[in-house]
This record gives sequence, structure tokens and C-alpha cells, in this order.
Amino acid sequence: MRTDWEGKLNKKEDFRELLMDIIRPLLPYYSKGGAELILGVNATNYDQKAIRLEAFSRPLWGLVPFWAGGGSSPEFEQIYQKGLASGTDPEGEEYWGGFHAFDQRFVEMAAISYGLILAPDKLWEPLDERAKENLVKWLYGINQYELPICNWILFAVLVNIALKKLGREYDGEKLEKYLAGVDTFYLGDGWYQDGDSGQKDYYVSFAIHFYCLFYAMVMRKEDPSRCEKYLERAELFGRQFIYWFDETGRALPFGRSLTYRFSQVSFFCACLMAGAEPFSVGVMKGLIVRHLCDWMKRPVFDRTDILTVGYGYPNPVMGERYNGPGSPYWALKTFAILMLPDEHPFWHVKAEPLPSLEKQKALPYADMLIHRYPGHVAAFVPGRYSPAGHGQTPAKYGKFVYDTGFAFNVAKSTQEVHEAAPDCMLAFYINGYVYVRRICEEFHISEREVSSKWIPYEGIRVETIIIPSDKGHIRKHIIESDRECKAYDCGFAVEIDVEGEKLEWGEKFAQAENYYSWCRVSLISGDGKGEIIVADPNTNLLHPMTRIPALCYQIHKGRNEIITEVSADVKAF
Repeated sequence: MRTDWEGKLNKKEDFRELLMDIIRPLLPYYSKGGAELILGVNATNYDQKAIRLEAFSRPLWGLVPFWAGGGSSPEFEQIYQKGLASGTDPEGEEYWGGFHAFDQRFVEMAAISYGLILAPDKLWEPLDERAKENLVKWLYGINQYELPICNWILFAVLVNIALKKLGREYDGEKLEKYLAGVDTFYLGDGWYQDGDSGQKDYYVSFAIHFYCLFYAMVMRKEDPSRCEKYLERAELFGRQFIYWFDETGRALPFGRSLTYRFSQVSFFCACLMAGAEPFSVGVMKGLIVRHLCDWMKRPVFDRTDILTVGYGYPNPVMGERYNGPGSPYWALKTFAILMLPDEHPFWHVKAEPLPSLEKQKALPYADMLIHRYPGHVAAFVPGRYSPAGHGQTPAKYGKFVYDTGFAFNVAKSTQEVHEAAPDCMLAFYINGYVYVRRICEEFHISEREVSSKWIPYEGIRVETIIIPSDKGHIRKHIIESDRECKAYDCGFAVEIDVEGEKLEWGEKFAQAENYYSWCRVSLISGDGKGEIIVADPNTNLLHPMTRIPALCYQIHKGRNEIITEVSADVKAF
């Protein structure tokens, strides 16, 4: 697998080569009938048949635009034609099966529908009539179930558009119902929330906006007013979403499904696909190129060049219950740009740097206050999220700050501080257990600060105010407690086992550093002293081994006021 893409991603052929570099290693692992891609034995909350279907379908997010844009790969074409036929044949050994409520098969129908709409010459026309009938009958099954009220409703939108475009039976009532449902998710200023979960994370960009932009691309003639609305919302969203990226192309590690990695930038690829212009083509190209180059130099593939579950390296600890061996190939949504015609400006303009952006900006619909530092970006959040999590939810939504240069740690347990690895949290240690901010009761975000009120443990109430500064940020905590305990106010996790590693701590500070980054926590007010938390291996998303500088405060019965300053820096590479 090539890692040296810096300066080598410019023309269409370069992006095609990168796609093939990523998916060609999959070829030996397709089943005899082509309908299953067998990449591992790890389990998920869905069955093995669905796991193998997921692995089969997700490469289509890259292959379909590759084909639609004029690319040719006979090996993959034969596999997917054969696979669609055998996977939907109820009498065949590789039949993907029928359905049940909340079925993962509905998720994977989206990529297949994407292909039937954009590349019918590869995935539809070569099928015989029996295979076509089986395929449309199987796809229509999504209409016989009520879908979760979240981004899933858009899977049914894609399926019904595909069936309609093919001149086959589709459910127009369901199509309209789900399109209307998307509007109920809309908050304003381009932002959606992910259905009734209330979450605002990458599902807004790489799911809801992505599918709406695809709809705007393929349904302009049939539904012009709705398509125009989707384009307008995307342009509003894009002018804020760009704040989630730093000048090197790295995106905020925040929220769930981060194993989809470079799909973080796929929103801008979808904008190019649909003709939305939140920024110039050159600016969007620059961001896409830098983002892909940054990911390609990270060890995210295994020894056989298969994309792994994890973030900056193979790491199932941070995964969700729905992450199977093929799940990470959702990242190939970024290759939507390959459908752009050869004459499109994207293939001919220079990759430009980010536009001029405000140093500090509140994103009220995202529940974030963004501060841009030289070389990295921090997002200060109140810890608001749905209690119905998929794994490691407090770590993915409940930290005080998320940063493109440091990433965050997930917990291996809540029994010891080093196993909880509570970077960027105020962690209470009570009776041998660690308690952190889960769901805040109240919060407020302004252009200057983020405040939240939360209860880590019965009898303890906390009000936290975070104030960003040029050096980092100030944390003010007012704690009302009915017990004596310890609380660790933790900084960013810093990589060790690298050049320049240095750990220091004393009465009023703790600092961890290496050759490219450092973090220091300093006591401003309170009964505390510095410590270095030896975070368990493989808890940080970017680095296998980290240390967390922290201040350990003694919390007394009654009212406690503590103030911590967190300073940090990351070099831009």
C-alpha cells in the first residue's frame, strides 16, 4: 500500500489509482458466488450473513463513481454482477436473506441503489431477467418495515429512487414520507440532527447531507424545489463545517463511527458531485487532497492491506457494536468525485489552502465553540448527546474539548483512572470507580465560553465553564459535594515512545511533551497537585501509547471552586 501521496493527487487518474490501491487487496476474499466478502471473524450486533453483505456493498461507494466517471475494472465488474445475482437469489447458497426490524441489510441497500442509479450499465443491464426480478424484489423489502427515525430513512429514499429510475415498482408514499421526515431533522443554518437521537456529528455531513446532495443531483427534473433547498442547506452547512478541519487536512475526532475515517471529508466531495459551492472548487480540492494524504500516511491498513476497524491505527477498543470487518470501507464515499466528467474544473485547478476563517467561532446548531490554533483546531462542547449509545459514548461526546492534533482516549474500564484514561475530563474517583461527565442537564454556548451543569455521581453537582484562550483554555468548576473524594482535571493525551518524550509534574502543574506536541495543566485555584496518568495502551484514537497530564484535586464536602489552565500546542506538518 502506497503511503507517499503527498503532492501526487491532482488528476483524475491519480484518484483512480488511489482507489484501486485501496480496494484491489480485497479481490482474494470474495466468495465463489461473489455475494460475500469475507474479511474476518469479528462479530457485530447483526448476523454473519449481513456482515459479509456489508463488506460486499461498501466498496461500491468507490467503485460506482469510478464506473460512472468512465473507469473500467473488469474483475470488479464481474464480481459485482455475479454477486448481485447470487445474493438476491432465494434459492442460492449465498442468498443474503430476508428481513427483520432494524436490519443491517437496509443499510447496505444504499450503496447498491447508488450503483443502480449511476452505473446501470455495470450493475443492472448485464443481469438476466430473473436476476433483475430477484434484485428489485429484495430491495423492495425495505418498504415493508418502519425504519429508525434517523439517517436510516434516507436508505429507503435511495432504494425507491433506484426502483423508480429502473421503471420498477416503488413505494411513492414511503418515499414522500421519508423525504418529509428529513425536514423534521433540520435545525437551521444548514444543520440537521441525526433524527430523534439529537446528535450532531459526522452523520450530518457524510450521511444526511451526502444523500440529500445525491438526491439533488439525480432528481433535479422531477423535484426541482426540494433539490434547490438541499443545495442551499449544504452551502450554509459547508461554510461552518469547514471549521472542523485544520490547515493540514486533519478533521476533528468527535462522535461515533470514526472508523469511517476519510469519509470525514466526503461532504465536500458530495458538494462537487451535486454542484453545491460553499467554497471555490480549488479550496474544496485542497481540503480533500490534504485530508486523503494525511490518512494514507497513517497505519490504518493491516499486513494484507485491508482497511481495519480503528482510527489512527487498528484498534477495536474504540469501535461500536455495528463495526464489522467491512465497515471501514464506508470511507470510500470520498471517491464520489470520480464521477465528475473529465472536463470538470476539479481535475484542472490547483489545490488551494483553506480560506480565511475566524479564529474563534460559535456553531450554535452544532453545540460547539471552535478555536483555531496554529497547526490544530479545538472544539469546546457541553457534553450533550443521546443516552442511547453504541459504545464509548461519554468519551466520544462528553469531553470538554476535542482537537485535531491530539484526538481523545476511550475507556477500557471505569475501575481505575489509568484504565478510564479520562483526557479532557474532570474525573471523580469514588470507592474505586471513575465517574465523568455524561449527559449535561443544562448548557450554554456563546462566542466566548461554554458552560454546562452535570451530575457525575449522586450527591455531586458540577457547573463547568470553559474559556478558550490563545494558549489553550481555562476551566472553572463549581462543585457541590456531599462527600470527600478525589477529582482529576485532565489535559490532552500526549504520545510517548517517540523522540523528545518528557514528563514533568509538581505541586501546581503537570506536563507531557514530545518532539511535535505538548500539554501542560496548571493549578490556578483549588486544593490540588500535578500527576501524570499512565493511560492504558490503545486507548487513544491516534496513538497506541499516551500519557495524560492532570491535576488531582481534593474535593471536600460542601462547595468547592477549582480553576485549571490547560495549555497545549501541536506542530503542523
